[in-house]
Amino acid sequence: MTASLHRTSSTWLAWYFVIIWGAGYLATKVGLQYAPPFTFLTLRFAFGLLLVAPIAWMIRPRWPTSAMEWLHVAIAGLLMHAVNLGGSHYAQYLGMSAGVTALILALQPLVTAAAARPLTGERLIPLQWFGVLLGLAGVSLVVWHKIDLDAMTTISLAAVLIALVAVTVGTLYQRILCPAVDLRAATVVQFAATLSVVAPLAFLVEGFEVRWSWQLLAAIGFLLIFASILAVNALHMLMRRGEATRVTSLLYLTPIIAVVLEWLMFGIFPTWLTTLGVVVTCAGVALVALKLRNKSALQDAEVPRATN
Repeated sequence: MTASLHRTSSTWLAWYFVIIWGAGYLATKVGLQYAPPFTFLTLRFAFGLLLVAPIAWMIRPRWPTSAMEWLHVAIAGLLMHAVNLGGSHYAQYLGMSAGVTALILALQPLVTAAAARPLTGERLIPLQWFGVLLGLAGVSLVVWHKIDLDAMTTISLAAVLIALVAVTVGTLYQRILCPAVDLRAATVVQFAATLSVVAPLAFLVEGFEVRWSWQLLAAIGFLLIFASILAVNALHMLMRRGEATRVTSLLYLTPIIAVVLEWLMFGIFPTWLTTLGVVVTCAGVALVALKLRNKSALQDAEVPRATN
């Protein structure tokens, strides 16, 4: 029963993460209309620090107990927040289309699957590798109509590739080197570390130009509470449960969530190619998760025999 509840909660956490991450593309698109990327991130994490610091002071979480633990938590946060978001936002700011950005960042399951095996011992069977590649092909179909290669420059490509590496390394880094850190304390430390990096860039590079509006504040609020706090913590909880490849395979679904929300919010109907891509992507994700579900079911079946 406990194992069943464990899998159910993991499923809900994974779906929450992918839905919010997909919706985050639209919220970011709105926010960047009113502030350039580093300024937008500065506002996001400044408001975030003002929110989480008093809460942490009241609930008194377990803080890192050594200088090395503080450093590891900060580095993981800089990779996940400052470098990842800074790179992806800046690539779009330089003109890279959302389609190309989403497609490149959708390579994360491939990178994670390759890195997780030597680092965490997670192994994929050939069918799962086929699922990873199938998911990538499906994402390509989903975003194909949005791809504009003419808008892609060397700098924007470098920025989004840096973002890809950062989000992959950051999630695995925190899982391996900060396995017991209190996520509530980690949020405060990582928000402060991120703000210390993006704020100087906002002032020195962009002049901290902001056009205040309720749309900007709504975008910041959504990305701060539902993405940077709740979704990132959900991701780290899932990583701690040893589901790195399964969880990151769900990132293939984020462009699909974005397409569906565009349809519902702005009346942008998906093409037949997009619809085909949705089907192919879902098939790929199912193949990646297949062995893990079967393995969990087998372990549950063996529990009574082991205790008899």
